[in-house]
Amino acid sequence: MKIVIIGGVAGGAGAATRLRRLDEKAEIIMLERGRHVSYANCGLPYYIGGEIRGEENLTVASPQFLKKRFNIDVRVNSEAVDLDVKNRTVTVRKENGERYVLGYDKLVLAPGAKANTFGLKGEGVFTLKDVTDTLGLDGYLIGNAVSDVLVAGGGFIGTEVAENLVKRGINVTLVEFGKQVMAPLDPEIAILLEDELKANGVKVLTSTGVKSLKNTAEGICAELTDRSVANVGAVVLSMGVKPETELAAKAGLTLSPAGGIRINEFMQTSDPDVYAAGDAVAVVGSDGRETQVPLAGPANRQARSTATNIAGGAASNGRRVLGASVVKIFSLTAASVGKNEKQLKAAGDSYLKAYAFPMSHAGYYPGAEQLTMKLLFAPDGRVLGAQCVGKELVEKQIDVISAVMKFGGTVKDLAEMELCYAPPYNSAKSPVNMLGFIAENILSGLCPTVYPEDVKEGDFVLDVRNPSELAAGKIPGSVNVPLDVLRDNLYRIPRNCRVIVSCAVGLRGYLGVRVLRQLGFDANNLSGGYRAYSLVKRVSPTE
Repeated sequence: MKIVIIGGVAGGAGAATRLRRLDEKAEIIMLERGRHVSYANCGLPYYIGGEIRGEENLTVASPQFLKKRFNIDVRVNSEAVDLDVKNRTVTVRKENGERYVLGYDKLVLAPGAKANTFGLKGEGVFTLKDVTDTLGLDGYLIGNAVSDVLVAGGGFIGTEVAENLVKRGINVTLVEFGKQVMAPLDPEIAILLEDELKANGVKVLTSTGVKSLKNTAEGICAELTDRSVANVGAVVLSMGVKPETELAAKAGLTLSPAGGIRINEFMQTSDPDVYAAGDAVAVVGSDGRETQVPLAGPANRQARSTATNIAGGAASNGRRVLGASVVKIFSLTAASVGKNEKQLKAAGDSYLKAYAFPMSHAGYYPGAEQLTMKLLFAPDGRVLGAQCVGKELVEKQIDVISAVMKFGGTVKDLAEMELCYAPPYNSAKSPVNMLGFIAENILSGLCPTVYPEDVKEGDFVLDVRNPSELAAGKIPGSVNVPLDVLRDNLYRIPRNCRVIVSCAVGLRGYLGVRVLRQLGFDANNLSGGYRAYSLVKRVSPTE
């Protein structure tokens, strides 16, 4: 069997090596239009910051290695320019412009995605899509003694590049066209990352894009959409990616409304002899809808499934993607999985939510750090998504929740998860357990809950913190009755209106609600307490 693979990196190279492990006799040809066929694209920002040095440390596997160990015919600087699925041929253009036609029995499309530039270009303007981009940026910064850089885009690459540029002593302005950095997070969670960027010297401008770039004698003049101007030595464009689907579309293969190559559960396109994997394919998200999730983890799993199926298997686990992701921004880590609240609202889906601010491990053991967590769940208890920000053990919490979601789990499963415990690593009631407990109490009616945006004029807001804690801020108009003297002050609490019980992070509020509801009050806990309220009000001050 002759298998042609278009594209390298996770989707293409992963499929090729798996195919060889399954079929020693197959003829495997890999086409890559660039000169690097397998590289650590997620490590590119860290090369800029000096954490990773040496081009060889960015290269996972060279063409020579793939030939020697796996007997794969890797053809770099070879671009597939035409695909004829009827006759099973690919037209290839070599670096010198020469073309030839290559036949196949099975074809794998792994073209990946290209960086969005929206027409912005010029000397000193870079994307960070591959090793060549990275080496070019690094050399330009050194060769031109660049001291100021504009980063356009506040997603994964943009924030990572900003951090790593700061590490090499460069002044960074980061502009994000959306209202917040890190779109996978909800605004009240993402604001913590914006704070961290600013605290480390990054100038962050949200709701701001790049209108135009002009090369001058002094460098680059960037005109921004807020009518301001940034004069910098270089620009890094990190404004998202677009799936490379031109070849597939020209061949008549079906694309999804989401823009990717449509595949079935076995990674086949609309032509059963053509498979696809990686950033170019449309996947099924946690809500059952088609979407794009350009992440390395899903791409590697899709490559494995693709190879298994070509070799005669029936692997069907590559198309459903939950979008588990993590990013490091200076001292903070942020991770998420599934849908965020913005997406659920836009889709009109019914959901509930819970905030929690547990410690990363047992509070009595030195070094524990507070986590900021948000859980989204359906009225039937199914887990829809989660977000977490903190200084340690952040990704652990999201990994556990992602595993529960993978198997269709509910908040009850979160509450019942048996997780490792020792004081340096966790609490006996882990952060994941705590989210499950809170959600269970909401669903059961044991603790009726309201959210910061639900606090309205006419509500009686009861703050059960100790008076010394109020210096950190309080909800306007709230009445302070510490939890430990609540039963002695019931006369101060009205019975003819809704009572919202607030504390620092929600626990004492829950205890206060249980006391008051059993005594006939319409008491409701403020999810996440004043901590959540202050975050939400920062990003939605008028609500």
